[in-house]
Amino acid sequence: MHEVQPSSHVVSWLKKVMVQKVTCQKCTIVILLDQLKNADLFPLIDLFRSNDSNALETVDLRCESSVDLDEYAILSLIHAINTRLCVVDIRDAPLKEDILRDLFQTGLDCQVLNIKSTEIQKLNMAGKFMHIHTLNMDFCTSLSSMEKDCFTNMPNLTRLSMCATRVSNLWTTVAALLKLPSLVELRFQNCLCCEDTSPCRLKDVNTIKTSSNMPVEGYFGKLHIGEHAVSQKYNSHHPSPICFQRYYREYMIVSLSRLRVLDNCQIGKLDGERAKTVFSSYYELLPNKRQHKESIISVLHMRETGTSGILNRKAFKSKGPSLHKKSQSFYSRSLCAAKLGSSAWPVSHPLSNISQIRKEEGKILRPRQFEYHQTDPSLMAFGTLEGEVVVINHETGNLVNYVPFSDTNKSVLGLCWLKRYHSKLVVGYDNGSLRLYDINDTLPEFADNYRNSTGVDFDDFQHLTSVHVNATDEQILTSGYSKKVAVYDISTGKRLHLFTDMHREPINVAKFAHHSPSLFVTSSFDHDVKMWDLRTKAVKPCYTASSSSGNVMVCFSPDDLYLLVSAVDNEVKQLLAVDGRLHTDFDIPPTGNGQNYTRSYYMNGRDYIISGSCDEPIVRVCCAQTGRRLRDIYLEGQNARSLMFVQSLRGDPFRHFHMAILAAYVRPSSKWEIIKVNLLSSGQYSSEYKKGQHLYPSYSHRLGT
Repeated sequence: MHEVQPSSHVVSWLKKVMVQKVTCQKCTIVILLDQLKNADLFPLIDLFRSNDSNALETVDLRCESSVDLDEYAILSLIHAINTRLCVVDIRDAPLKEDILRDLFQTGLDCQVLNIKSTEIQKLNMAGKFMHIHTLNMDFCTSLSSMEKDCFTNMPNLTRLSMCATRVSNLWTTVAALLKLPSLVELRFQNCLCCEDTSPCRLKDVNTIKTSSNMPVEGYFGKLHIGEHAVSQKYNSHHPSPICFQRYYREYMIVSLSRLRVLDNCQIGKLDGERAKTVFSSYYELLPNKRQHKESIISVLHMRETGTSGILNRKAFKSKGPSLHKKSQSFYSRSLCAAKLGSSAWPVSHPLSNISQIRKEEGKILRPRQFEYHQTDPSLMAFGTLEGEVVVINHETGNLVNYVPFSDTNKSVLGLCWLKRYHSKLVVGYDNGSLRLYDINDTLPEFADNYRNSTGVDFDDFQHLTSVHVNATDEQILTSGYSKKVAVYDISTGKRLHLFTDMHREPINVAKFAHHSPSLFVTSSFDHDVKMWDLRTKAVKPCYTASSSSGNVMVCFSPDDLYLLVSAVDNEVKQLLAVDGRLHTDFDIPPTGNGQNYTRSYYMNGRDYIISGSCDEPIVRVCCAQTGRRLRDIYLEGQNARSLMFVQSLRGDPFRHFHMAILAAYVRPSSKWEIIKVNLLSSGQYSSEYKKGQHLYPSYSHRLGT
């Protein structure tokens, strides 16, 4: 029918089937794509669609080397074989991501699926794979994340291998794997001598060896050999980034209780007990010290009835209110814990209207700094690289006010809302100029030489990187890439103090206390953080606390009890504000990059801290009191090669577990994004976010708050 000369390989396969049928054996055919040409595929497709193939009970489809076949024809052949598929080994097959996406959405009836070395970025196997028990995705080097329902229809999957992928997020990965009720063997790195996910058979060697001379901690966390006997020789090979997460192995063992083999290492009883101890020391399962998952309905019921024993069933039968009634904050925290416990994929989306506020055709705004309003939950101000100041309603996306600037060389590096005069904000530019604006004023859409809307003139402060207003809205504190700090009278613009040589190296950030108008703190690249009091004319600091590297950021907790200090490359600590003693070390792993500038802020009052760095696409959420990690938030660009980094971030002062992140792409372009994140709701990044342009955050843009 196709006028194609029969392939000798196909004829040989069919002859074997005929022999099997005559001898009453199970009729099985193994199709090797490596031995076929495009002309052979269409006759095969017709064969499997016809009644002549009914005698075939099982079909294995394999591709053991790179082939030059039509990918749509391969897909049609897979669909034609359909329910008779047993093994589908299409590693190295020329299947593009859209073809794989179609395959994943449709589903397969095979028992073994090998898609090793295929091009896929996001895993979303939403189709039905009801019979599959083994899935191999090794060397899918573009695969970085999983959709939340990617494993929903795989009830019999027992073995999964994802070595040498780009998967790195512990939280979303575990949430996806929990949809696999039969999973017992898993690996993200393999023992060098092992071909599959089974336990390594080499025994009686109490050593662990790793490839690339990586320390054991890089793969297993702090694995103490003397305390934890290892009965196998382990040569770690082809690790995915998730393996480098601290205490990765312990996290997996505790989270996936049915797991019996991880990375070709058997999980014994002692492994489980030790993993629980490590997990409870380093990770926080649920926020606000909650130990058990609760339903939102039960929390609401107990808030309504005034009961306090959340896990006590008798409380539900109580006819009257409890004598030990909990505060409303207790129930709001319980609700947050219930919501967060069911949401591994936080809702994240950009403030899309930023790119729609156009100065002139072809140009868009590029945010450089932003601040939430201190009393209005809907308002946010941001300054741009070109010097504009924009006030928006971040809930609706509507523009509230826009302040243009004629000199495009002046970037906004500092913003601070006033506390008592809620419509005013101070803006600091990288050329040293200060401005005080009132957003209630009617501002021109464009201006050649725009001045302060309040009419107050300030002297310039050279190399400015930071501005802050004190608790009474009377004074402005400025610092910059110098050893100086200046204090201005906010009503007259007069410079009241100019302090010199406060540090041995430039002062990146200076902050007033929230409630004490005369206290302020400075952080410097000389490794020191210093507390000062204007009542003593800042002759000498109240105290000095030191970091092991240059300090990038410091801020007070909302109640002024603590200082949150961020030094280069993820050195984040909380100090007692009264004397600078260490309270919490957040123990965030360093990258080894001396240009990895880290910034941290408080969230949920002073319950949690959020921390991000300019060379990592991660925001870490940690308990401020214990230092335990609650969640990591990964920023994802358009594809695996368009990474996004954290330029700045803020916790929403009005909403628990909400934040905004100023994100920058690694590749040069003209677009920056302010991304809002809601940890209490589950969702994916918006398509508009994925279409963002790339940009490179230059060295000068990494300084400041």
